[in-house]
Amino acid sequence: MSISTRSPAADSLAVTALNGAGFSGIRLCGIRHHGPGSARALRELLHRDPADIVLIEGPAEADGIAALAVDPEMQPPVALLGHVLDHPERAAFYPFASFSPEWVALTWALQHGVPVRFIDLPLRYSLAPPPPVQQGVLVDAGTSAGPHLVRRPIDPLGELSRAAGYDDPERWWEDVLEHRESLAAAATPQHDGGVIDLGPFVAIAEAMTAVRAVVEPTGVLADPVEARREAHMRTGIRAAVSDGFQRVVVVCGAWHVPALADCLTPISARRDKAVLRALPKVKVAITWVPWTHRRLASATGYGAGVTAPGWYHHLFTHAGPDVIARWFTEVARVLRAADYPTSAADVVEAVRLADALAALRGRPLPGFSEVDDVARAVLGGGTDTPMRLISRELVVGAQIGRVPTATPMVPLARNLLNEQRRCRLKPAAGVRSLELDLRKSLDLQRSQLLHRLLVLDVSWGIPSEGRGSTGTFRETWQLRWEPELDVRLIERAALGTTVEAAASAALSQDALAADTIGELTSLLEASLLAGLHDAVPGMVALVAERAAIADDVARLLEALPPLARTVRYGDVRSTDATSLESVVHSIVGRIAAGLAMACSGLDNDGARQFARLLRNGQSALALLTDRRQLAAFHSGLTALVEGNRLPGHVQGLATRLLADSQLMDSDVVERRWSRALSRGIEPSESAAFVEGFLGSSGAVLAHDPQLLGLLDRWLSSLPGDSFAEVLPLLRRTFGGFDTAERRVIGERVRTGEAPGTRRGRFELDSERSAAALITVGHLLGISR
Repeated sequence: MSISTRSPAADSLAVTALNGAGFSGIRLCGIRHHGPGSARALRELLHRDPADIVLIEGPAEADGIAALAVDPEMQPPVALLGHVLDHPERAAFYPFASFSPEWVALTWALQHGVPVRFIDLPLRYSLAPPPPVQQGVLVDAGTSAGPHLVRRPIDPLGELSRAAGYDDPERWWEDVLEHRESLAAAATPQHDGGVIDLGPFVAIAEAMTAVRAVVEPTGVLADPVEARREAHMRTGIRAAVSDGFQRVVVVCGAWHVPALADCLTPISARRDKAVLRALPKVKVAITWVPWTHRRLASATGYGAGVTAPGWYHHLFTHAGPDVIARWFTEVARVLRAADYPTSAADVVEAVRLADALAALRGRPLPGFSEVDDVARAVLGGGTDTPMRLISRELVVGAQIGRVPTATPMVPLARNLLNEQRRCRLKPAAGVRSLELDLRKSLDLQRSQLLHRLLVLDVSWGIPSEGRGSTGTFRETWQLRWEPELDVRLIERAALGTTVEAAASAALSQDALAADTIGELTSLLEASLLAGLHDAVPGMVALVAERAAIADDVARLLEALPPLARTVRYGDVRSTDATSLESVVHSIVGRIAAGLAMACSGLDNDGARQFARLLRNGQSALALLTDRRQLAAFHSGLTALVEGNRLPGHVQGLATRLLADSQLMDSDVVERRWSRALSRGIEPSESAAFVEGFLGSSGAVLAHDPQLLGLLDRWLSSLPGDSFAEVLPLLRRTFGGFDTAERRVIGERVRTGEAPGTRRGRFELDSERSAAALITVGHLLGISR
């Protein structure tokens, strides 16, 4: 693709003037979304030649909440969130950072008392069905829709950078725009026949005109979504002129500038009216929500994202000759906080090297590639670990925005905001570990809030393994707030006006829809963890009702662990779970009676799954203080192992559980091993028995030489084809052992400590060895 260097219509594209008394013109400012260079240029233009009105590419419904942008509590990055009232899952985000040109224009207008309007296609049209996905163009209505995710037929920046001899569009944009100390550094604005000097925006308009002339030579957009959006933007510009505004500044993506240039012609007005006629629409709502720098990164899939949001934020907030020195100072601070040795001399050397590297590469100033290379070489020791830290904390950044309390919210979201303040939990963009001691009132309230949000599928926190577990007074959570969670809150808003009420309603709905008693008991456990005490009696009654008629032993085993944890640890959360003890007793009795029948006819996968349920059931009953439940379960296992034709996995596990509970003597265990490994048993069934008995621990083999000898003799007796058949199963079993266990087992077999084990004997073929030694001698230069 070739792009001409000069467009004959460039001057008229940058500014469209209306002949008439006192009309100064329309400034079409083509910007890059989230480009700090564009933001600085726009800010300079507005200070040099103030506008009467500012028009911004964004959903028209945002006009009603635009004033919140200058609320003292508002802190970018933030996003406009629009959603369909009847279908909250159909939503669109419009993100803004402090270095976004649209944010600069919005806040400037509000601070100077200048009217501001959003002129993009309203959400009531863009979110209406059918979804706006046509002819290969995508608007993602679930994450970040709007002007930023429409896929162009080409990449404009890519084409322009290639025409300029660059292989990296980001690098070209940095050199042309981001590294200019003042992109709008043109002299005082000149008015000549309605034409105003817009500095770099003239060049941007000219470049985009050349690109669009190649892509769309007829000037007609093939994509109806883009056509509607640009028609509405032109309509908005005409409305501002009609309202009598003299100096109109239009802030839009650079791609749209050529299409908006002829907005005041009669032909354009008629065409736009036809395009926008009879569009389907829906009822929508719009609000502000916090956003994060991480979600501004292009690596997250955001169409208008930038490679390094943190770096761009730094360029915008610290413009000046010391911008590179300030950056490396921040890098040193982050590294020192993580105990990486970084001296002031390292920072000085990094700044010098970055300047030298930029000069060597022919760049006006060090860009992101230069500071990244230098940080790795000088401050990161050439390794990846510190660079990942720098990327997370600085290059991308962990900033999260904040919205004012006056922001329109659904009642559920506002209640969550109040709960966060009450529990002193502040959302953060980065992953944060939180340890809770449930004996403390505040930590218990925090735990209940996080569990209630999990019930609502708002996964702000995820439980993780820490110093404690479910059964102790401690919990460990990994917290990270994602913007999509605001959409989840809107989706769940119909369940209740508070987090507690909505979680209770969600649990009740899920309980009525549960197909198995295992699902019910998991929901019951969730209600207790979330402190939803009003929902517990109904859940208990439903579990008891299902348990009374359940006859599927596998389903009953699934239900046992959450029930046992609830009974055992209810007092940790000040919960009375005694009413469940009778339910547990009934379930255990039914399991013990039906084990033998449940195991008949299982294939290998089914037997392995059933063995896992048995192991979990044993662990769950061991938690209970009432040992009668465990005794009843063991009686069922005893009857099970006495049966014939039992799957190897189940037979091995049942034997192990009874042996660990000291209900089976070692002599009996050895006899069962001998029977399972006898010649009359299929090798695959014998291997399954070994896997079921050993599980993922080799401690019993390491400390019981008799069993180790039995296993060694059995393996030694297998013919070649049978050994090849059982090898994958045994390799999986032994692969789960600790390294120390495998070492002890191997040493005992090697030394013959286990009874009946035989030490391997190997003899070398002297003739073949001699030939190999000659070859090795030649390779090493040793003559014989």
